Amino acid sequence: MSIETQKLSVKEKIGYSLGDLAANLVFQTLITYLAYFYTDIYGLDTGHASAIMFTVGLIAAFGFNPVIGALADRTVSKWGKFRPWILFTSVPLGIVALLAFSTPDFSYKGKVIYAVATYTLLLMLYAANNLPYSALSGVITGDMKERNSMSAYRFVAVMFAQFFVQVFMLPIIESAGGGDKAIGIEIVMTWLAIIGTIMLIITFLTTKERVIPTAEQKSSLKEDLGDLTKNKPWVIMLVLTTLVFVTLAMKGGSYVYYFKNYVDADELTSFISPILDFFNSIGANFFGEDPVSAGFGLFNAGGIIFMIVGIGLSKKLADKYGKRDIFRFFLFISTLFIISFYFFSPESVELMFLSQILHGFFYGITIPILWAMIADVADFSEWRTNRRATAIIFSAMMIGLKLGLTIGGSLVAWILGLYNYHPQSETQVESAIHGTKMLVSIYPAIPFLLGCVLLFFYEINKKMENQIEADLKLRRM
Repeated sequence: MSIETQKLSVKEKIGYSLGDLAANLVFQTLITYLAYFYTDIYGLDTGHASAIMFTVGLIAAFGFNPVIGALADRTVSKWGKFRPWILFTSVPLGIVALLAFSTPDFSYKGKVIYAVATYTLLLMLYAANNLPYSALSGVITGDMKERNSMSAYRFVAVMFAQFFVQVFMLPIIESAGGGDKAIGIEIVMTWLAIIGTIMLIITFLTTKERVIPTAEQKSSLKEDLGDLTKNKPWVIMLVLTTLVFVTLAMKGGSYVYYFKNYVDADELTSFISPILDFFNSIGANFFGEDPVSAGFGLFNAGGIIFMIVGIGLSKKLADKYGKRDIFRFFLFISTLFIISFYFFSPESVELMFLSQILHGFFYGITIPILWAMIADVADFSEWRTNRRATAIIFSAMMIGLKLGLTIGGSLVAWILGLYNYHPQSETQVESAIHGTKMLVSIYPAIPFLLGCVLLFFYEINKKMENQIEADLKLRRM
């Protein structure tokens, strides 16, 4: 195993972070709008939307990710193992993201077939791009503190993507389409595809792979998979990642329904009017004219801004106390503010915004740590087996991400169906309104709480982090 100097320049950290900004223009759109797009814009039945998201997502999680992980680990090129994947998937990913949110004038059966085909292609290309991208963080440097720093840069970029998608995208869609959301979302996705492609190319150009396996280090796919099944921290991270993204997909995909059907429009208008008046007075009318869309955007903005503040504290806390303990503690605290939404009446707008801000702050501290822990698991595997298989280790994250997105996203449409939600209807029955409240409170809190319990069994604490890093440095000298 050869290794170069571990210090990373600010330029490389920013360049690497742009790759996740690009990927999250797609990913955050899937979390926030896919169920809503399928039911209220594209016109699919809630049952069909749920079935598409669940079935295609399972295929992507367990079919695409392990194969791509194994192929990426065995890629040999002058650019390294993982950077070529980022380069050559950048353009196709942008094109298919646009197609997946397009609304061709097909029969209902044709719409279902088109949704299945485009969503399948999108998840396949997302895996081929983002799994090698994630694995790249494990070979840019072997220094765990530098990884924590790089993760902080990366997830500030993620928050910018999330901020745009969750705060501005809905008003922009309505404005760009002149009130026609189908046209608006196609226009917005066209620009996101162009911008995302450019950012991925910048990531390719500004990064370098430094942790390079020696030619003598060879292993079969069977050995790599065998290492995984015996790697308890990897199994825990697989389950933990799934649980985290179930919650993110469930609550993220439910807020648009929550504001449309549960939050009192008059109270919301009264609360946000001074804010909108201020922006209008300085010529910055970012949020459009619709109070529900504007309130939805401001609500998300508060949470994301304080997530970024939390991310800024993450590295120091993780360096001092260890990733596992910090992640577990702040994940639990953030969950309490999710549960609080169950107790809010439709008129409790101020409390909704305050809880979203506090949830965002405490959850933000955990965001970079999850990905840095996966890189630690790759080190743990090398430390124990003397073989490094970075991409297939990172497939845990991608399998968990896809599985969580699949389960959480499909649960949104499925649960709404159970509560008798009627897509494209201006008014909803009482049970559907109650269902939207449950989807942003009790249901998404359950996976987070299970994740907190699971981390009691994760053995890589601060002491072991230091031991693994020191031992690997000696081996690589």
